[in-house]
Amino acid sequence: MAFAPSDRLKKLPPYLFAEFERKRAVLEKQGKDIVNLGIGDPDQAPPRLLLDTMTAHLNDEYIHQYSSSQGTEEFRGAVASFMKKRYSFPLENKEICMGIGSKELIAHMPLALTNPGDVVLCPEPGYPPYRSGTIFALAEPYVMPLSKKNGFLPDLDAIPADVCKRAKILYVNYPNNPTGATAGLDFYKKCVEFAKKWGTIVVSDEAYAELYYEEAPHSFLEVPGAKEVGVAVHSMTKTFSMAGWRMAWVCGNADIVETLRGFKANCDSGQFMGFQKAVAKVLTEGTGDMASIREMYRRRRDIFVDGTKKLGWDVTAPKAGLYIWYPVPKKGSTSMQFAEDALNAGVIMLPGSGFGQAAEGFMRVALTVTEDRLKEAVKRLATVKL
Repeated sequence: MAFAPSDRLKKLPPYLFAEFERKRAVLEKQGKDIVNLGIGDPDQAPPRLLLDTMTAHLNDEYIHQYSSSQGTEEFRGAVASFMKKRYSFPLENKEICMGIGSKELIAHMPLALTNPGDVVLCPEPGYPPYRSGTIFALAEPYVMPLSKKNGFLPDLDAIPADVCKRAKILYVNYPNNPTGATAGLDFYKKCVEFAKKWGTIVVSDEAYAELYYEEAPHSFLEVPGAKEVGVAVHSMTKTFSMAGWRMAWVCGNADIVETLRGFKANCDSGQFMGFQKAVAKVLTEGTGDMASIREMYRRRRDIFVDGTKKLGWDVTAPKAGLYIWYPVPKKGSTSMQFAEDALNAGVIMLPGSGFGQAAEGFMRVALTVTEDRLKEAVKRLATVKL
């Protein structure tokens, strides 16, 4: 008997992250050494405090039972404490809900907050779950192009009024994946004004908020009135090099948070309580590790940027995040063609086309390999004919 995927799945573009991982596996099986600058998967171990705290609680009574889908009181209290210290705004526990990674929270937003036919405003280039979650919910994605000349910020004034009237969610993402751009408070004020005018929910993806280089980025929730119209999503994944652990949270408007919690209660459970204890400990006592992690990525950033500039490439150092976004250096080449050229030279980089049509002509590099491997990548890329 033959089986076919659902119409929802058929509407999705290929998930390039998975496709390039498949190509890497094939080449490595052939004995080829590949420098993987594709997926943003941190290569360092999590902080010692995190590991030691979790192992210390493995024999606690009741630790292995089901936990609340919204997170323990201890975990949410630690998040509130961290957010108050970092951004100077207060949060109550009811305004916080745990997530099994920010990807899960982002993809579930349209299922919890929209109806079929509603519009979701998605930045492009952008994280694929903005679009895929929208399609799964039978809502309609509307692309907001992010251009270099506009600082990779969406032009909210350019969205047609008939689209604005149907828009139920506005996704924004700063520090931005993949461009590395940051947003100021003036932009977030515009988001609040837009949301109040059109009745739209703002979902601010701030997964890279702690990976900055020169100046700490702002949060959407710092703007007066932001909590009335939206939420922010934060992740532990990149901040503490714990991608496989899957821990994040959404915070802000209590009604939005509760709606998402109710949705989550029907499709997943909470994270292991020992893990939540460890994260709570790190958020309250171990944030000093962030400085050394940021410095590690800064060194890596500078190696790739300086190295490729010497090749004559137009590469700008990002202000934040662990990615570098730059124009395809080969004239007349598409991003996919150049990605194939780089792969033939032994380096995986993701083509901009994987982040949407508006991202064609750019490449993304993830700084998730050692300094020596980045130097090797630059050496190999020097062999690519332009």
